[in-house]
Amino acid sequence: MDLSDVSLFCSIVSAGSLSGAGRQIGLSPMAVSRGLARLEEELGVRLVHRTTRTLSLTPDGETFLPLAQAMLDARNAAVAAFTDQTESLSGVLKVTAPNLIGRSLVVPVVAKLMAANPLLQADVTLTDGIVDIVASGIDVAIRVAPLPPSELIAVKLADNPRVLCAAPGYLEMHGYPETLSDLNGHSCLTLHGIGAWLFKREKEQIAKPMSGRFSTSSVEAERAACLAGAGIALLTYWDVAEDLGGGSLVEVTLRDVEPDRLAIWAVLPTRHHMPSRVRNFVDQMKARFESARS
Repeated sequence: MDLSDVSLFCSIVSAGSLSGAGRQIGLSPMAVSRGLARLEEELGVRLVHRTTRTLSLTPDGETFLPLAQAMLDARNAAVAAFTDQTESLSGVLKVTAPNLIGRSLVVPVVAKLMAANPLLQADVTLTDGIVDIVASGIDVAIRVAPLPPSELIAVKLADNPRVLCAAPGYLEMHGYPETLSDLNGHSCLTLHGIGAWLFKREKEQIAKPMSGRFSTSSVEAERAACLAGAGIALLTYWDVAEDLGGGSLVEVTLRDVEPDRLAIWAVLPTRHHMPSRVRNFVDQMKARFESARS
């Protein structure tokens, strides 16, 4: 089976049309159609329903798609295994990440890669908002929020538990909450658009409606207010790891619940034809989280 035809099939599905796939990979619609026909003839099935402008997968096409993606992944892994790892990275690495994690973890990794690869350039966007990585031409988005259903590819980088925390001075003045209901008597620092904090009691998820005197659109501002003793915040571990380690913040552990857990993800527009600079960055981010956690 010709893997170029398999790759062509995946490009057709991704683009949503034969002409769109042709534009992505630099082939004429006729060449794309012929490649698809070769693959269908070899498999002995029809993979797509063709129309002039759009297409849809047949049941056989839906069955074959994950197999095709696995074949291409295996090919890419084989190529990577025998590629000279000392080869210099080049091109522009475009990354977006949340502000706090971006500054403390992502930017140092990017800087290290640039130091080791003089031909590599970087374009880093730090924002707590969600960026459309396809429309913006982003290579990798670092995400900490729960991921909605999407055709984007998500690679888990690390666990990212959420932490209830407060400044020592705040707890000395207002007391230490011991149960979820105790939070009702405390100043809780909230983010715009998040009306409830999520907790778990065994396998049950509990949404605790939250409102307080301080609300902000920025995780950085929430952390700053927490450090200043304004109240209790629910933040992700990697946002406050240094603060907890240095004692400027204290973890608040409740007897009856624990904060719902998150993960940190590298979100990619596609897993196919991934540039070596992107693959290397994702690998370095995994290693960075592992070393920081140990």
